[in-house]
Amino acid sequence: MLLPSLAIIAGLLVLLWSAEKFVGGAAGVARHFGLSPLLIGMLIIGFGTSAPEIIVSVFAALQGNSGIALGNAYGSNIANIALILGLTAVISPIAVRSDIIRRELPILLGLTFFACWQLIDFHVSKDDAFSLLGLFILLMGWSIWTGMKGSSDTLAAEYEGEINPDDASVKTNVIWLLAGLALLVASSRILVWGAVEIATQFGVSDTIIGLTIIAVGTSLPELASSLMAIRKGEHDLALGNVIGSNMFNTLAVVGLAGTIQPMQVEPSFFYRDVMIMLGLSVALFIFCIGIKGQGRLNRLEGGVFVLGYVAYTWYLVQSAFV
Repeated sequence: MLLPSLAIIAGLLVLLWSAEKFVGGAAGVARHFGLSPLLIGMLIIGFGTSAPEIIVSVFAALQGNSGIALGNAYGSNIANIALILGLTAVISPIAVRSDIIRRELPILLGLTFFACWQLIDFHVSKDDAFSLLGLFILLMGWSIWTGMKGSSDTLAAEYEGEINPDDASVKTNVIWLLAGLALLVASSRILVWGAVEIATQFGVSDTIIGLTIIAVGTSLPELASSLMAIRKGEHDLALGNVIGSNMFNTLAVVGLAGTIQPMQVEPSFFYRDVMIMLGLSVALFIFCIGIKGQGRLNRLEGGVFVLGYVAYTWYLVQSAFV
């Protein structure tokens, strides 16, 4: 029991540290080749904050632990909206000013509906997984086009202020990129092993472990970046980080895991967790799209999100030991 617990703690700590180094190295290399701050933010930082989810779910699928793979992906989506954006909005209401964010919100909602539709038969087939990866490629193409085309959007301005050039050489950035990736892989394997061991010892499903401990742990980069952004008044950046992360999780994380191994889904997972993810995505869209004015997520709505997440997590823990 002690060794698996230490494996989870050490795995999460190294995972988060290596993800930061990986993102920093990749952003540095991208700056050297003249990529715009918006493109770096939407692609590299967006991918980097989802790197823990991607690596963990891939290794979970390789080891046959589909519950961890899916629980990590969709549990992170739930945590991103309910916990991270909820806490952020409680601290400072999030106003939506970026046209890019307003375009991304309906896309995220549509992707979430598509993911739910795929799971109606309680199965993620390889065809399902490849269709998710196909949509991911299309989304990346759209992001590149947007990043190269738009420079006056408020989100672009916030990325400009966030991504500052440094004196590190290309060689140094490449070293950090490769070292960060290697540590991401190693720490993910340790984390998955610890999670599986604890689930086995307590007789808890690996899906519950994926939805709780691993989902929250791998979502910590989004929490840190969102809190830092809101502290600087960069509301669109805080929201954009979460929207981008959820898109990566829904398409790339589940898609990659599903191509490795088709995944069976428990009916309870679909009717409880997937529906909660869908409901939160709908609520986020309604609050932030600004149907009658400027979209925003206020303190009351953020507080409801946080309380809902606490209640949801408590229910998961209670049901795991019944």
